[in-house]
Amino acid sequence: MKNICLILLFLLASAFADGPKDNQPENVRQIPKEGIKLSEEQKLKISNKLSHLKSKLIAIQASTDQRLNQLLPDVEIFYKAVHYCLNHNEFLFEKEIAWADEILDKGLERANNLLKGKAPWLTQKGYIVRGFRSKIDQSVQPYGLIIPQSYEINGSKNHRLDIWLHGRGEKQLELGFIRARMGKAKDKFQSKDTIMLHPYGRYSNAFKFAGEIDVFEALEHAKKWYRVDEDRIANRGFSMGGAGCWQLAVHYADQWFASNPGAGFSETPEFLKHFQKQDLKPTWYEKVLWRWYDCPDYSANLKQSPTIAYSGEDDIQIQAAQMMEQGFANEGMTLRHIIGPKTKHKYHPDSAKTVENWLHKQAINGRNTLPLEIDFVTFTLKYNKMHWLTIDRLTQHFEKSRITAKVKPQEIHFKTQNINSFHINFEERNAPFHTGHKVTFIIDNQKLEDLIGPRTNKKYKIHFTSIDGKWSFGSPVAQLAKKKDLQGPIDDAFMNRFIFVKPTGTSQNQKFQKWSESELQRAIKHWRQHFRGDAIVKTDTEITEKDIQQSNLILWGDTDSNAVIRQLQSRLPIKWNEDQITTNKKSYSSNNHALVMIYPNPLNPQKYIVLNSSFTFREFAYLNNARQVPMLPDWAIINLDTKPGFVWPGKVADANFFDESWQLKK
Repeated sequence: MKNICLILLFLLASAFADGPKDNQPENVRQIPKEGIKLSEEQKLKISNKLSHLKSKLIAIQASTDQRLNQLLPDVEIFYKAVHYCLNHNEFLFEKEIAWADEILDKGLERANNLLKGKAPWLTQKGYIVRGFRSKIDQSVQPYGLIIPQSYEINGSKNHRLDIWLHGRGEKQLELGFIRARMGKAKDKFQSKDTIMLHPYGRYSNAFKFAGEIDVFEALEHAKKWYRVDEDRIANRGFSMGGAGCWQLAVHYADQWFASNPGAGFSETPEFLKHFQKQDLKPTWYEKVLWRWYDCPDYSANLKQSPTIAYSGEDDIQIQAAQMMEQGFANEGMTLRHIIGPKTKHKYHPDSAKTVENWLHKQAINGRNTLPLEIDFVTFTLKYNKMHWLTIDRLTQHFEKSRITAKVKPQEIHFKTQNINSFHINFEERNAPFHTGHKVTFIIDNQKLEDLIGPRTNKKYKIHFTSIDGKWSFGSPVAQLAKKKDLQGPIDDAFMNRFIFVKPTGTSQNQKFQKWSESELQRAIKHWRQHFRGDAIVKTDTEITEKDIQQSNLILWGDTDSNAVIRQLQSRLPIKWNEDQITTNKKSYSSNNHALVMIYPNPLNPQKYIVLNSSFTFREFAYLNNARQVPMLPDWAIINLDTKPGFVWPGKVADANFFDESWQLKK
């Protein structure tokens, strides 16, 4: 197709690891690497320009014009990119010093325009860099757009949008990303009449965890400012971006008119053995937690989302699509897999045209908003929705859960596995039933009848719950239970707004005190270093009712040192006092053990508390994106006699998940 611009330089940003050297957890190289040394003159020049831009940001913040404040992140991204490099020794190459000057000039240009009440980039076509303020930590995050020349600024036509997820770039921080998205990069696909959206994804995490949320926040921000056809959004990527594309495809299959993953990885264990040549010795709970992001077992979901995979014939990362081919085969499906002949880790030009032509045909019809048959698989309520069908409760988390549904005239047939509660919700534009007519439901061969059916219009929502194996109408009983976004494990708390809560007191246990202080400082440092945001930090005495209602509270310390932990301790299922930590019939001495855990906040069960933990993968996992998976379940007892390392925060003496009622398993 002639309007395809394919300049393929993926190799530079897609190397996944450094071979066997990166399989030594006791000897881990720093990512991102340490920056170059700047002269005092260079530091002063950059610092002065940053200060100049900062003064303009303050002036914009002081404005009462709501629109200016909405557009402030579009300027702040330039400040943050250079500020991080200067303050954290992250100028990685000599050429980036000149880039900083260029980036700050662009920031000053936008700031000056905003102070005049103007925002000319809103009508710009071609390459544009935008920014948004993330709900997770209130940091500004950049993303790139390519607005096609056919886009009419004041028109009415909605456009197809393709999300393009980039490859691994250990050396591409915000500075390099922004400069590339300003039009300096030559590694883009551009489809005719299509808005291309390039999320940053919070650096190098394969668009998982906060990187996953970054994709959707960037998309939502773009939809506020540009006319996007909701039913013609594609999910695409290559290398690390291909890995991200696979997980977004299987977990959010109802969001895309098509998905197009290229290379990358689609699961953790086999990829690490195949690509990294790593000798894996996982704990039982690590194996369970792989089910969060391992995609082959979710393959059935792609019945609802057309998918075309690409691999180079000679690319070692063809393994990702081969694993998915097996997942498809297990479901009686065949994966559409385009293979570039005699090609390594890049797109073959002929294959690119084949993929583009296929996507163009899929875009004509767009997303199917009313599938009359659904086959939905999940292992966690984190991903609990497929079109008009939502799972509300599982029998057991991280076991395979499945529901099939088939709509017939005034009737739906369901078959369930490992599910206790679900609901259907047909919106008015796609409701399949007649108002005021009986609707029959057959659930696992049990018959239920709604004698009235949709009441006043075609919008129709109804809940089903199973008690002792018998289905009935109604929502699950309102009690403490694992549910969407309150299902754990620990890492889930960092996919929404959170606050690190620092203790104002001191623990009587000096070994624990030293460990907790060190882990808190590490958490602050590594959130910025790896997820590219400054964590919100407050003391235990500064926490407000608003914080409790709006944020997950990450509590550091113990009952001696942290007033919030002291307030909540009696309401937690694991007891922790000055003598021991008690889980069921097991006890561990508090002298040399610490408790880490996630639990619904007793002061607001709609949010989490976490004790003494940040995200649970550590520096060893930074070296390969397939390693970046949860390392701990809902709770763990850490033996402090073993010093924290690059894999664990100490020796894990015990760990497990809570049951579906957030209680200790018997």
